[in-house]
Amino acid sequence: MPTLDFKGKQIVYAHHLTVPSRTLEPDAEKSFPAKDQKPSLDDNLIIHGDNLHALKALLPRYAGRVNCIYIDPPYNTGNENWAYNDNVNSPMMQEWLKDKSPVDGEDLERHDKWMCMMWPRLHLLRELLAENGAIFVSIDDNEQHHLRMMMDEVFGGVHFIGQFIWKSRQNKDNRNVTGASIDHEYVLCYGTTIRGEERKRGLYSNPDNDPRGDWTSGNMVGLATKEARPNLHFDLIDPETGTNYGCPARGWRYDRKRMSELIAYNRILWPSLEEGRPRVKVFLNELKEKYTGFSSVIGEGVFTRSGTKEIDEIFTTRVVEFPKPCGLIREILTQGCPNDGIVLDSFAGSGTTAQAVLALNKEDSGNRKFILVECEDYADTITAERVRRVINGVPTAKDDNLKNGLGGSFTYCTLGDEISPERMLTGENLPDYETLARHLVYTATGHAPDTIRKAKDGLFHETDDRLFYLIYESDLAFLRSADSALNGDRAERIAKQAKSKQKTAVVFATHKFMGQKELTQMGIVFCGLPYEMSGTG
Repeated sequence: MPTLDFKGKQIVYAHHLTVPSRTLEPDAEKSFPAKDQKPSLDDNLIIHGDNLHALKALLPRYAGRVNCIYIDPPYNTGNENWAYNDNVNSPMMQEWLKDKSPVDGEDLERHDKWMCMMWPRLHLLRELLAENGAIFVSIDDNEQHHLRMMMDEVFGGVHFIGQFIWKSRQNKDNRNVTGASIDHEYVLCYGTTIRGEERKRGLYSNPDNDPRGDWTSGNMVGLATKEARPNLHFDLIDPETGTNYGCPARGWRYDRKRMSELIAYNRILWPSLEEGRPRVKVFLNELKEKYTGFSSVIGEGVFTRSGTKEIDEIFTTRVVEFPKPCGLIREILTQGCPNDGIVLDSFAGSGTTAQAVLALNKEDSGNRKFILVECEDYADTITAERVRRVINGVPTAKDDNLKNGLGGSFTYCTLGDEISPERMLTGENLPDYETLARHLVYTATGHAPDTIRKAKDGLFHETDDRLFYLIYESDLAFLRSADSALNGDRAERIAKQAKSKQKTAVVFATHKFMGQKELTQMGIVFCGLPYEMSGTG
């Protein structure tokens, strides 16, 4: 498969693996929990922080669980004034980027820097995406060709679903020096499948009281030449009137036998004029598929200015320029997210994705969950504030649901300290039980557990072939005491339980009072904390 090369690729190729794991720290004052509830990492999330580090922090909780990802990264037009500042531990990279001035149209290496920025983020997004999930990325002509090749490489070309086109500009641009008015943007989609467009049941009715139910008229004109399909080329005659409607240039969709059956079953709609074209009755109850194909042209009637009007209505003043319209993202979410799925947007901007999720939940009583990541300082004052307002209701809104409030809740988070062996040794950073347990399962399996339940002897997670135990408290005195060790009595209980389930026991603890040879005979794998936090194979 052809691959894309760019300056810095060899250095950032595995950078996503070296990004430190961090904790997610809820901010109670900025959160908006449900009534009588406390902020929780199981709620909708708005994370303020570098999105590369935030994505890494999400892995122990959401790896392989996100149903739909939508991102709207910088288009790299040369006008955004963004800076590439990932802390890549390479002298060559640091020398290249020592001047961290904004990337603008005068920077001849801006495309390379953009790809260096996107590469590790796409890798982490792939790890978060569920096996049957889909990722949608908005982009324009500046980086579309580069993005397509990167996503082919990261997600696999076989997982390319489509390149959708959105007519983003309502009126032509007469100021473009090239003379071309660029009225569209793209949305690249990768995954396994999308839902498709729901059939419009309003097109089906029963004006003649047909006992077979609602129907609509269907086209019978074929697609093949007479040379290719001679059996589909024949004159069609109404047996009652004798009117000959001839044969279309491309023949019919049905051969003579099937056409005779349709006539006998009274399924042909004969036109009143000879120059008319016969059609076929298509009954709603005979359709096998609830959905049709999803058009590659999306967001009809929804423009960039629609997004601007929406956020102006919410804030009553202009707080951000050119946000994506809610209608566009809602349309995308209908394709990639079930009504109880998880949606991630790691370039959250003004928070349109959260509003789209809450609006869909309001419409169909769904339970979709959103995770937003925004690195800019307006994460609270614009991103989260928008969500607070649409939850409560916007009095001046024209839409009744938005006016009365979409409902919902969220927890506002920042990025905490690194989860590292060095910090644990000094007690400088001792994560809570659940955070550490999730981190250990992820590093051991590559998947995030749905829940963590601490049981007897520290059992907290179970897979098809392993039982996971963690003997731990976020207290340095406990970790240095004998209580934190794997001793003989506890090992015997663990071994008995593992044997009864015919699984291997994996035990995480700071120390043990027996040798690994004996533990191996008992079916136990011991992993010493904090040294084996990086993986257990």
